[in-house]
Amino acid sequence: MGPSVCSAMEREICESADVVSRIVRNRYAVAEVAKRLDIGAAPLVVLCGRGSSGHAGVFLRYLIETRLHLPVSASAPSVITAFRRPLALRNALFIVISQSGRSPDLVAATQSARASGARTVAIVNAVPSPVADAAEFVVPIEAGPEYSVAATKTVVGSMAAGAELVAELADDMALRSALDRLPKRLHRALTLDWSEISDDLASASALFVTSRGLGLSSAREIALKLGEILQLPALSFSGAELQHGPRAALSSKTPVIILRLMDETAATVDAVTSELRERKIALHLCGGPHSTLPWLGDDDPATDGITMLVAAYRMIERTAREWGFDPDRPPQLSKVTETF
Repeated sequence: MGPSVCSAMEREICESADVVSRIVRNRYAVAEVAKRLDIGAAPLVVLCGRGSSGHAGVFLRYLIETRLHLPVSASAPSVITAFRRPLALRNALFIVISQSGRSPDLVAATQSARASGARTVAIVNAVPSPVADAAEFVVPIEAGPEYSVAATKTVVGSMAAGAELVAELADDMALRSALDRLPKRLHRALTLDWSEISDDLASASALFVTSRGLGLSSAREIALKLGEILQLPALSFSGAELQHGPRAALSSKTPVIILRLMDETAATVDAVTSELRERKIALHLCGGPHSTLPWLGDDDPATDGITMLVAAYRMIERTAREWGFDPDRPPQLSKVTETF
């Protein structure tokens, strides 16, 4: 399917299954953190992260709200760093997600949350790091060095590590079992060929990626990578949002990638799919009985969105090399972005 030169991004995608295997094997350590968090006293959960780590936070939001029944808020670090307004977070659970652990705004937000009385957990790849040091507890991703600017194995790892934490907090055996199966499914997903999407990209004016619930984070992550690696305008909306204003921008030149999970959101995603087909929009559907993209078959919706990422990452990396782009070094980007 194109050039045979192996990029760092490709190697790191292929390491995703091993990353998750290590996280699953380290379950006992995550369980110890969960025991000490006193989740029953938490009035809410606050998630903090930017970029791909923020997408992992969206995934955790749905897991936490559906498994723990706690409201979740997304942290705005600039409230601390720019406006200098500490928040009242006593007894809240504050989870910061970071690959490098070095961005000053995440460090400041975590320090402020901890000082206000929140229980703070860092899900981070780099340990030790300023973010890890700022938090009371650390759940390490342990993905090893990531050389490509585009994060892949650390995104998969942060989602899996967060899911392990939620499984322990909720004592959710089904989620634990799904995570046990995930490494093998990630390995099998490396063989899925989504090149039919790349056939539509050259003539596309923009792309849309959509899903709902637990799949929304993966949809947003795929859109980010399409823009970051292939330099294409890519937008992500939930299936519900896509039925409002954004639908006016859809045309024959705007392919739509749809991620369908076998859960309570499936019917609404099916309805969106049917409507877009009637409008002759180019669709690429993953999941369910009518998947047009190669798929492993549905498993647990809590982990299927993570598995879909691997196939999408592979397609984007290969398309980049076919187009003459360097997937490891997108223009004007660096591996660590330090914001304040």
